Amino acid sequence: MKAAVLEQLGSSPIYKDFPTPEVTKKDQLLLEVQAAAVKNLDKLRAGGTHYASYTELPTIVGIDGVGVLADGTRVYAQGVTGMLAEKAIITKNQYTIVPEGLDSFTAAALPNAVLGAAMALQVRGKIQPGQNVLINGATGVTGLLAVQLAKYYGAKTVITTGRNQENLEKTKALGADFIISLKQSDEEIVEQLKKQHAETPIDLVIDYVWGKPVELLIKALKGGGLDNFTHKTRIVTVGSMAGENINLSSGVLRSSAIEILGSGFGSLSQEELQAFRKEILPKMFQLAAADKLQMGLVVDSLKNIEDLWSRQVGAGKRLVISMEE
Repeated sequence: MKAAVLEQLGSSPIYKDFPTPEVTKKDQLLLEVQAAAVKNLDKLRAGGTHYASYTELPTIVGIDGVGVLADGTRVYAQGVTGMLAEKAIITKNQYTIVPEGLDSFTAAALPNAVLGAAMALQVRGKIQPGQNVLINGATGVTGLLAVQLAKYYGAKTVITTGRNQENLEKTKALGADFIISLKQSDEEIVEQLKKQHAETPIDLVIDYVWGKPVELLIKALKGGGLDNFTHKTRIVTVGSMAGENINLSSGVLRSSAIEILGSGFGSLSQEELQAFRKEILPKMFQLAAADKLQMGLVVDSLKNIEDLWSRQVGAGKRLVISMEE
């Protein structure tokens, strides 16, 4: 079979023949793969910079994808073997059925973004109808989805920040009520955040950038002394595109009703991940099938994987690989 084969960490996968995987356990199924998204995690593992980087080479890359089972059922699943291939092994009963009306490319692209948006909003952020929500760094794939889901979950006001002005404007069409550019001076950003927080007190922040933008955000939200009570704000960080570290003094947290927590595989319980696969993701698939969720895609063929691996796709779009030529 044809596959995207990684022969050396740090290099691009190569389109070549590779042995078809064989089902060796009772809890395994063979999947005829149709589409698989290329995500940052896929590249980090192949690059050797992730704690779950590949240890046995050569190997097929790709964590998850969409394909067809022997009985004709179309499903999304994570692979026991690499998913950027014509066939892959998945675990029985650990897949999500893709509904009619939803194309395989969108179905392959959605799950990672849903994990970073829906789980951050619903499970870690515990969003409630009527809350005011800030999406910090909303111009990427997951941030754009988070804007849509914040409104779906009943947010009264959605504020977005970002550096890509085109996508920042796009968030308005997706449900954002106010936008704040992160390309302004630090003083301007803090001033606008303070003004927005005064008018619509921010209950929940979903953060995709960390670093300096979060420092500025905390500066705008922090309290000011014994007689200055602050609004309770929960900050859920999902990504760190602007840096892995921030400067945060103990006094800021002691003088503010700010909560900071993260959302990712390590912060989610087995029960929550089970709910993601069986409840949350099926609902997101249904919304997408009904054209109630939008996602930008760049679709290309598996045979071009070596070139595509290092190519920059447009901001706010996900690269999806088709197994058909």
